[in-house]
Amino acid sequence: MASGIAVHDDVVLTFDKIRVRLQGADKQEQLKLVLFKISDDGKCIVVDEDNCLKVKDLNGEEDVFRKIVNMMPTEDCRYALYDCSWESKDSPKEDLVFIMWAPEHSTIKKKMKYASSKQYIKAKFQGLKFEWQVNDMSDAKDSSAFIDKLGGRGVVKKLEGKEV
Repeated sequence: MASGIAVHDDVVLTFDKIRVRLQGADKQEQLKLVLFKISDDGKCIVVDEDNCLKVKDLNGEEDVFRKIVNMMPTEDCRYALYDCSWESKDSPKEDLVFIMWAPEHSTIKKKMKYASSKQYIKAKFQGLKFEWQVNDMSDAKDSSAFIDKLGGRGVVKKLEGKEV
C-alpha cells in the first residue's frame, strides 16, 4: 500500500479470533480487549501483544471499564477492539467496539499519524457498530461517555454485568 500504512496479517487474524466464537472453545480464553499500534518504523499497524486481555483476566474485576482504560498508554496512541457485553431493556448483547485512543499527552505527530491511518485498520474490521474516540481523560474518566456511544443510559441497563 504505497499511499498509506500497511495492516499486518496478525491484525486480521486477531480480529477473527475476537469476533468468532468457536463451539466448544473455553470462554475464559476468549479475547476481551486487543490493542494495536503503529510499528516502531511507522510502516505497519501491528498487534500490541503485551496489552491484550482475555475473559479470564477480568474475573473478579470490580470495574471492567476502569481496567480497560488503565490498559491504555497515557502518552501514546493506540487502536483497540473491545468485546463489550451489555444489556438493553430487551436483551443481552455483545458488540465489538473500535477504540481510537489519542490521549492529550501524546505528541501531535503521533495523533496525526494514528488519525490518518485509522481508515486502513477499520477497513479490515467489517461489521463494527460502535466506535469510541478518546482524546483526553475526561472522555474516559468513567463509563458514561462510553455508555453514550452504545445508546445512552435510556438504552443501556448493564455494562459487563453491572447496573449502570
